[in-house]
Amino acid sequence: MAAPSAITELVRRFREHHDVYTSGSYNETQLRRDFLDQFFAALGWDVHNTQDYAEAYREVIHEDAIKVGAFTKAPDYCFRVGGTRKFFVEAKKPSVNVKDDLAPAFQVRRYAWSAKLPLSILTDFEEFAVYDCRVKPDKNDKASTARILYLTYAEFETRWDEIAAIFSKDAVLKGSFDKYAQAVKGKKGTAEVDAAFLHEIEGWRELFARNIALRNSQLSQRELNFAVQQTIDRIIFLRICEDRGMEAEGRLAATTNGANVYKRLCDLFRLADDKYNSGLFHFSKAPRFLVNVAKTGFKTLQAAIG
Repeated sequence: MAAPSAITELVRRFREHHDVYTSGSYNETQLRRDFLDQFFAALGWDVHNTQDYAEAYREVIHEDAIKVGAFTKAPDYCFRVGGTRKFFVEAKKPSVNVKDDLAPAFQVRRYAWSAKLPLSILTDFEEFAVYDCRVKPDKNDKASTARILYLTYAEFETRWDEIAAIFSKDAVLKGSFDKYAQAVKGKKGTAEVDAAFLHEIEGWRELFARNIALRNSQLSQRELNFAVQQTIDRIIFLRICEDRGMEAEGRLAATTNGANVYKRLCDLFRLADDKYNSGLFHFSKAPRFLVNVAKTGFKTLQAAIG
């Protein structure tokens, strides 16, 4: 399949005015409007919601809000099918060195890792990089780490079939995107989100257990294990509720601001008990010893919530 005329025109324009576009004065917003919006429209995406879909079903979300650690971040583009995220695109102005700069690569990988997306794109139009975002990102990683495809704009016309076969709307709807993601999955050195999360929980569990046992010597091993696991389960449940919009964003993290962290966290648990009527939050039926963890030092708790 030949590249659409719109892509040929974008490539021609970028080539003819290369010096202007790669100067520091040409910014990211201009790039998105002049090039990237049209690039992804050529891949079949309704970039500007011309179909007037309801917000929940828009195909492209500009500056989507995602939780990254304790902060809310906004990838430049989020591409969705039926309201489900498929991949992010992070845009940079063309003066940025996409191939070699560490920070932009870490940024897009961290966004997609946090959102549990398999692939995402970093581009300034001049360069186009695809990352396997199931590889846990580290800020000291090279820009090439987990990068599975790299092109320059000069290759867009000759390799358009390859791009469209993965990232076009049609390819996503037909499952080609998912097949490609599966094909590049599991390379040596990768750590998937769920595996890393479980490892992190194990760290919380160990720190909680030591802290609680130190201050509650009367607890049996069974009671200690119950107290630790119950606290972790409650925190994870509320974070999932926040992520799905069932709880106010950041409400859980706000309990770590100031003193009496555990007391305020228990107040939140009690509200959840009333709201969800779930056995997870039943204080009236909980073992009495749970009250004794209230005076524990909870730096670990702050790390877990954040």
